[in-house]
Amino acid sequence: MLIKIKNIALTGVGFTLVALGLLFIFLPGPAIIFLPLGLAILSLRYEWAKVWLKRCQRMMRKSAVRLDKMWLKFKYRQK
Repeated sequence: MLIKIKNIALTGVGFTLVALGLLFIFLPGPAIIFLPLGLAILSLRYEWAKVWLKRCQRMMRKSAVRLDKMWLKFKYRQK
C-alpha cells in the first residue's frame, strides 16, 4: 500500500514539474530546470520519459555548444 502511494506521489510530482516546465517555455521562468527534473522523476517509472529526457539533454547540449561558439565570436570581436 505504501509503495503504491509513493508511486502515485512521484508520478504526480513528475507530471506537475513537466507541466510547469512546459508552461515556463512560453512564460518567463526556469523551464530549463523544471522540465528535465520532471522527466527525470517520471523516467523512474515510465520508459517514454527516459526517451524524452535523453532528447531534452541532447537539445540542451547542442544549444549550449552553439551559445559557447556565439559567445566566443562576440568576445573576441570586442577586442
